[in-house]
Amino acid sequence: MTARPDRIRLTPDLEISRLVCGLWQVADIEKNGATIDPDTGADALAAYAKAGFDTFDMADHYGSAEIITGRLLARFDTADRPRAFTKWCPEPGPMTREIVRRGVEERLERLNVSKIDLLQFHWWTFEHPAWLDALHEMQAMKEEGLIGALGLTNVDAAHLALALADGIEIVSNQVSFSLIDRRAAGDLSRVCARSGVKLLAYGTLCGGFLSEKWLGKPEPTEIADWSRSKYKRFIDAAGGWEPYQAILRAASSIGRKHNVSLSNVASRWVLEHEAVAATIIGARLGESEHRDDNLNVFRFALDADDHAALNAAFAQTTPIPGDCGDEYRKPPFLTASGDLSHHLDAIPSVYQAVPVPGRPDRLRVSSGSVWEPIAGYSRAVRVGDRILVSGTTATHGANRCVAPGDAGAQATYILDKIAASLAPLGGKMEDVVRTRIYLKDANQWEPVSRAHGRVFGGVLPANTLIEAGNLIGDYEVEIEAEAVVG
Repeated sequence: MTARPDRIRLTPDLEISRLVCGLWQVADIEKNGATIDPDTGADALAAYAKAGFDTFDMADHYGSAEIITGRLLARFDTADRPRAFTKWCPEPGPMTREIVRRGVEERLERLNVSKIDLLQFHWWTFEHPAWLDALHEMQAMKEEGLIGALGLTNVDAAHLALALADGIEIVSNQVSFSLIDRRAAGDLSRVCARSGVKLLAYGTLCGGFLSEKWLGKPEPTEIADWSRSKYKRFIDAAGGWEPYQAILRAASSIGRKHNVSLSNVASRWVLEHEAVAATIIGARLGESEHRDDNLNVFRFALDADDHAALNAAFAQTTPIPGDCGDEYRKPPFLTASGDLSHHLDAIPSVYQAVPVPGRPDRLRVSSGSVWEPIAGYSRAVRVGDRILVSGTTATHGANRCVAPGDAGAQATYILDKIAASLAPLGGKMEDVVRTRIYLKDANQWEPVSRAHGRVFGGVLPANTLIEAGNLIGDYEVEIEAEAVVG
């Protein structure tokens, strides 16, 4: 049987449309207190499903989207019903078994299903390690049959690799990916090639900016729509209005060549990436004018000349900084609400600074490791404006080794732990002036060095890396750091 170009299997049991209907506009419609009638909303989704768009994506914070979708799913037998993806986006904090199960069970109740087709997890700051606790409990619920497949959302390449190395069965990662934001084509796609994880791409049309409507138009001075405000920030970060217009001109010319729309070209470019399973398009409840045009993406393919024209336009832009998901965690904050520093600063630190008895000039931090009281040391100590962080391994909680056998993944976890140790003492990774790396096997220098470079590439502290022979337990690497807080 010939595979359909508009369908793909995320797992042997989960076939989806390659154009997934995103329901974020439900939250926008309901933002002023209005509530969509669930059955009326379900009627609108049923029209999409009938037209072939039978896969829906939502989140716990998309208004009543889960409830509306639950009404739709109740109209079908389990075998032939539409597919529903949702996201759980908790505030960072302890992820106990009870907290995780309550979060997942709420999704089950709102969707009115016994098993969630794909549950995607978002975490605000990797300095708080409880994201792994949440994923392990969700993995257990998957094995119980309450979750069909596990995904992530807005997770960078390093932390996707870390989750996989720690034994989590991830099938997808939902990230921004477009002609403007091409970050996902780099390290993240390489991790996907190694692991088989697929990308679900959102922002593919940049909130409507990748369409003929904006070709040759002057730069807007005010934007009221929250989605368009977000993607205008991406355009600015990519070099501004003229490089963006160069991309529009190239895509428009390609569209005329293939007798399709500029938006079709933008979507097709993303869908042709091997790592991409599907793109997510906005579902306008009660509107259908874009459905036929969206299906055109499966009626043509980009050739070498098309890619050359787009690459020439890309060369005029500035790459979006960082990796996928960084826009939610560090400047520049390319989000709908803009600067998120106030939100991130309000997240409680996983560790607490305590005074050293009899030494008013000193503070110290403990990570709760079983080794600290046995050996008599602190995770980190601040003396004046200096912070000294002890040799740190990938120890999660009291005594669990994270990602056994994977030096690069362990280094990623360690550097998050060092950042978390600095924070309650008033320090940041930008304050680090020296690091020392101890390897069990010198042959693992490259993945560890790359993890170090991702964090410190703009800081450039003094560094020493040595092979130390066997480390205690299953640890592949240990890292210590010194910071000066000016």
